[in-house]
Amino acid sequence: MIALKERYNKEVVPGMMEKLGYKNRMAVPKIEKVVINTGFGKMISIKTSDEKKKTISAILSDLAAITGQKPVLTKARKSVSGFKIRRGVPIGAVVVLRRKMMFDFLERLINVTLPRSRDFQGINKKSVDKSGNLTIAIKEHVSFSEILPEKAKVIFGFEITVVTTAKNKQEGLELLRLIGFPMKK
Repeated sequence: MIALKERYNKEVVPGMMEKLGYKNRMAVPKIEKVVINTGFGKMISIKTSDEKKKTISAILSDLAAITGQKPVLTKARKSVSGFKIRRGVPIGAVVVLRRKMMFDFLERLINVTLPRSRDFQGINKKSVDKSGNLTIAIKEHVSFSEILPEKAKVIFGFEITVVTTAKNKQEGLELLRLIGFPMKK
């Protein structure tokens, strides 16, 4: 099986040049980074201090296993009494993948995780914004093969944003389709 980076260079770039009329390889849009983001404010808001630490560490270790990179904790910028959140309290985690780690993650996402997820029929075209970036949500992190469902202490969802250098939605859709993302017809 051909690696995603090789496929981009050998198939996607010539395909984009032919279909959208680029004259230079450097003008062809590419994937810049992948951002994986999860929020756990609601999960930990009603727990005790000890339970919060255990839940946060379980989420961070699972996210690190999925991405291959240590997540960064995001903290609340201001207190919101309605959500029982105080300023400076951890409310989420984010991982930004670039270069080789990004291509490895996307390859696993496209070839293993998305086909494995329940009732998956393709990615909706509305998931691509006007700048050509794709954002999809994963409801249960156990759909990744790195996580054993019976050993997962906490089941959480997260958001994956694939940031491209495309100038518009059409370029972004074409790039993602040629790379191998299963888009709905």
